[in-house]
Amino acid sequence: METPISDISHVIQLAVAPVFLLTAIATMINAMNTRLGRIVDRRRLIEDRLRAANVPMSAETLEELRALARRSHLSYLGILYAVLAALLVCLVVAGAFIGALISVSLAKTVAVLFILAMCSMIVALGMFLREVYLGVSAGVHLSR
Repeated sequence: METPISDISHVIQLAVAPVFLLTAIATMINAMNTRLGRIVDRRRLIEDRLRAANVPMSAETLEELRALARRSHLSYLGILYAVLAALLVCLVVAGAFIGALISVSLAKTVAVLFILAMCSMIVALGMFLREVYLGVSAGVHLSR
């Protein structure tokens, strides 16, 4: 049985919002990836300075390395959950098209996938916010 073009057009219209959401998620991943790169660069700089100076690690330096490790872990988790959200959004779009093509109702499945995508994005944003907080509080702590 042929799928009417109006059904496909309707699915395309419904898929526009999730596609814009993918753009927002990609921007978020880019921001988190940039922050992760800076954290890694800072850790390498500290480790190189320690090797060059050939001195034992101070408690303050050890604390900064621990904070950087915590921040990098949070950034990684944020990226992980943002990518999971993007994959779930892709499944939402694919589910909408598959449902229209084979004339089966996947509304509940698509809704659950979208809810899971939003939950994953909430976790990613939480990780991002926590990492930014740690970065800002470490900067305030070091300037004292």
